[in-house]
Amino acid sequence: MKVFRGLPNDRARAPCALTIGNFDGVHRGHQALLARVRAAAARLGVEAAVMTFEPHPREFFAERMGDLSRAPNRIATLRDKLESLRQCGVDRVIVEHFNASFAAMPPDDFTRKVLAEGLHVKWLMVGEDFCYGAKRAGNVAMLREAGRELGFEVETLPTVMEGAERVSSSAVRAALAAGDFAQAKVLLGHGYSISGHVIHGAKLGRTIGYPTLNLRVAHRPAVNGIFVVQVHGLRGTPVHGVASVGVRPTVENAGRMLLEVHLFDYDQACYGKLVRVEFLKKIRDEEKFTDLATLTAAIDNDAALARNYFAQN
Repeated sequence: MKVFRGLPNDRARAPCALTIGNFDGVHRGHQALLARVRAAAARLGVEAAVMTFEPHPREFFAERMGDLSRAPNRIATLRDKLESLRQCGVDRVIVEHFNASFAAMPPDDFTRKVLAEGLHVKWLMVGEDFCYGAKRAGNVAMLREAGRELGFEVETLPTVMEGAERVSSSAVRAALAAGDFAQAKVLLGHGYSISGHVIHGAKLGRTIGYPTLNLRVAHRPAVNGIFVVQVHGLRGTPVHGVASVGVRPTVENAGRMLLEVHLFDYDQACYGKLVRVEFLKKIRDEEKFTDLATLTAAIDNDAALARNYFAQN
């Protein structure tokens, strides 16, 4: 799979069947859409392509308004999103930098300069409620008209349902926030995980008997708290553990997000390794404790609950 930051250069602008979206989580609705894109690409003899955005447009506007609480919590890191798209058979991903210039682009410029001239789109699939261009002024009807003029076909995909619930990134976020990993798995089509390279931490954990594997989390994640997890990528089988996702309020006041995992029965060096942390069960919310002794007692209980989970499952 080829990944482009912005529009490809002239030599890389092969014709494509395209879909556009944030694709946060690449859930079953996204997977159905991508299957249609692959089928159209095969029929037309072109590449299957995705245009996505970094940052998420709602993050961009929330930052401009000075209220980051309006930004959605991220289901997936960019790395995990790209890996999910690769697994869905996408040939090319365009990661478009969403900034003030892109947000202000008129709908006609988007269809002509980006879709037709920039990406050589021959077939395009979007959701039924797709909007584009400055102030979301463009809609599906306008897109179809532009396609007739510029030489690309436009199709829409009906909403994918799970019972009475629409399969959406918002539904996945809600399930993860509630610690309902079974429902998240239904919506995603797989268990929920976060991947990243192991980094050096403050090494406080080893002083209280709980050394941790640390991953930096660049954006506010859809999970927060203490969890039963298993870690893939360290050996042939997953390594069991207990994890914390949050800002570590007891030991620092920096506000940075960190994923820390205490591994059970594993003591090998793993700095720099790319691992995937799979979330299995929520134990509790993150808390600020009065001192390290109280924190250690809480971690003792968390670890016991996690070990008991694995003993029973």
